[in-house]
Amino acid sequence: MSDLNELRTEIDRIDSEMVQLYEERMKISAQVAEYKIKTGKKVYDKEREEVKLAALKALTHNDFNSHGVEELFLQIMSMSRKLQYHLLTKEGVVGRLPFAEVEELDKKKARVVFQGVEGAYSQVAMKAYFGDQVRSFHVKKWSDALEAIMEGLADFAVLPIENSTAGFVSEIYDLLMKYDDYIVGEQIIRIEHKLLGVPGADISDIRQVFSHEQGLMQCEDYLNNHRSWEQTAVENTAVAASHVAKEQDKSQAAIASALAGEAFGLEILDENICSNEVNSTRFIIVSNQRVFRKNAKKISICFETPHRSGSLYTILSHFIYNNLNMTKIESRPVPGRNWEYRFFVDFEGNLNDSAVKNALRGITDEAMNLKILGNY
Repeated sequence: MSDLNELRTEIDRIDSEMVQLYEERMKISAQVAEYKIKTGKKVYDKEREEVKLAALKALTHNDFNSHGVEELFLQIMSMSRKLQYHLLTKEGVVGRLPFAEVEELDKKKARVVFQGVEGAYSQVAMKAYFGDQVRSFHVKKWSDALEAIMEGLADFAVLPIENSTAGFVSEIYDLLMKYDDYIVGEQIIRIEHKLLGVPGADISDIRQVFSHEQGLMQCEDYLNNHRSWEQTAVENTAVAASHVAKEQDKSQAAIASALAGEAFGLEILDENICSNEVNSTRFIIVSNQRVFRKNAKKISICFETPHRSGSLYTILSHFIYNNLNMTKIESRPVPGRNWEYRFFVDFEGNLNDSAVKNALRGITDEAMNLKILGNY
């Protein structure tokens, strides 16, 4: 039996040779990039890579090594592409991103739409972002807000996209793909739910509670202490307050904001009912204009991946290679295609950054249906 140190020495020798060969290969990749810069040829050649992988796997002597060689060369080819993307970006061969840079958004003349009724948390977020004097109107559904932008009735829409307790709002992600709209800003507000009832009502009177499904989820611990209450989900927390005020039934209560209570003449029956004391919701500001502020620091994108092993890892590796910090990833089923998913990613950066351009070029070539949702 060979001495372990001798075996390790042999491995070190082989590894050293592999590093030298890798560097030689990357030098050739750089020359390939120069050729593609001159000819306009695409970096990613899927058919060529598949033929190459099949040939390399055929050189192995067992299934384990065949799989290992495939995985190894998938990574080597991926690094080769990244070098080529880097050199293309360095030479300015990046293509034009369909977004225009602006110093600031025009908030003073803006007309803004939010979903719900007066007193909705979306209205609170809108005023926090645009100011108390903003010109605004409200609609019944989130899709109605995006329709209003498309038809030119509003310049911006305010939509909830994520809550620190209940997670992301899946329908908003779907709507961002359905409509040709883009995120241009965000506003985070603290959610302070109250239990609201008609004047003269008491907690002991309550038999039914209304709120948005997210509001019910965010107060789950509190509601578990009142299991006899019937929970009814409605379009919006402020809609819940409006309903209770209209019914004037002491057995009904709403989970909504203090602002909604004031707007509809309801009394606060109980406070601090959120399961998470630091419950917050992130709202996005949406426009139909492809613009981004000069000092924007976050980018949201959406893409689909080829339905094969390792494809998501390959896409995400562009963030690692370009030293970009990914802050969020969510997935949603692709409508009409069973077991296939669409990925939504947030990462730090500005569309003017060379690292961002480099990553987006690689993702554009290797993913399917990439959409830049916004830089804000």
